[in-house]
Amino acid sequence: MTRILLVATTTGYQIRSFGEAAGKLGVELVVASDRCDHLDDPWRDGAIAVRFHDRAASVRALRAALADRPVHGVVAVGDRPAVFAAAVASSLGLPGNSAEAAERSRNKLLSRYAFQAARLPVPRFSLVPPGASPVQVSEHAAYPAVVKPLALSGSRGVIRVDDAAGCAMAVERVRRLLLAPDVGEERDPAHCYILIESFVPGREKAVEGVLVDGVLQTLAIFDKPDPLDGPFFEETIYVTPSSEPPAVQAAVTAAIATAARALGLRHGPVHAECRVNDQGVYVLEVAPRPIGGLCAQALRFTTAEGEASLEEVLLRHAVGQDVSGIAREAAASGVMMIPIPRRGVFRGEGGVEEARAVPGVVDVRVTAKTDALLVPLPEGRSYLGFIFARAEKPSEVVAALRAAHERLRFRIDKEVPLVV
Repeated sequence: MTRILLVATTTGYQIRSFGEAAGKLGVELVVASDRCDHLDDPWRDGAIAVRFHDRAASVRALRAALADRPVHGVVAVGDRPAVFAAAVASSLGLPGNSAEAAERSRNKLLSRYAFQAARLPVPRFSLVPPGASPVQVSEHAAYPAVVKPLALSGSRGVIRVDDAAGCAMAVERVRRLLLAPDVGEERDPAHCYILIESFVPGREKAVEGVLVDGVLQTLAIFDKPDPLDGPFFEETIYVTPSSEPPAVQAAVTAAIATAARALGLRHGPVHAECRVNDQGVYVLEVAPRPIGGLCAQALRFTTAEGEASLEEVLLRHAVGQDVSGIAREAAASGVMMIPIPRRGVFRGEGGVEEARAVPGVVDVRVTAKTDALLVPLPEGRSYLGFIFARAEKPSEVVAALRAAHERLRFRIDKEVPLVV
């Protein structure tokens, strides 16, 4: 029996998707997750409890747990799991990235240094250490600028500022975010620091691919049709294939490949973000993991056996199968991450069936839980849900996603503060 280790956070959307893909391929999936090891399998998935912040001890515990059921490959979903998965793969002698390369890709400051050394275009940047005066720091920044944490994902804590006063306020706001309990639980020293870098204008792209012995195979290039100019950077629509000219797409792919090499990444999935303007391709990040949330459901691939999901492609790759002949479907496809319009308590949704009835829409998934507190960016880290669409042309996909979103209704009650 072929067995693959999936490293994920407790709250990861993608565990179920990988489980379904594993069942289709006849692969046994073993999950390692950062959950409490004192509870008796609360999710009934047989996951092995690990601690991402205690890497050495968790790797030893995982090796012991796998002693009688060896795995043949390792896949990670999420940035912190990717660092741990790299350490596990190295310990087990399986193909993967070094933990150092995975950590470098997660840390925005280390990434900027790596890209700079590779002579990629890099915005001007500076580090804000703990205790530094926000006012003094803001006096030396070039505006417009972007204030961001070093190691949070999904645009969380990322704020555009246009002057020194705005920069000082943003630094304070990000510092408060980095003191949040869920951030502190990660016990990551990188969360003590903030990065300020010059704002890069341009058209933003996302790239999905896999690395084989350091060579990038591009699986999809997504356009992001909504302008991401701030003050916050909430992503909404991803659509593929890209409408950029072939020369621009080639430049994007080449820049991502160079950035991956600069980080030291060599094997496994890659999700990258970049901006394109008249000066070239600015790589924002290259992460050794697949696209997050449920967004992978916007991708379908053709294989000799028929249609395959991104998760199936990555599981095949993890056990050494050749995926070079796998290509994305001919149709255009896309996903909208439904934005949170305001802070409050989620009470329910309406118009879902009307949204699903829009021509081209494949599905609408509301993932927010009733009675949960919704927090928009820059402090928030989630979406209301996802809309998926397919059509002949990318423009038709975008139109279908927007039309479906217009039909949705969400009831969000004002948050009632607790009085102690």
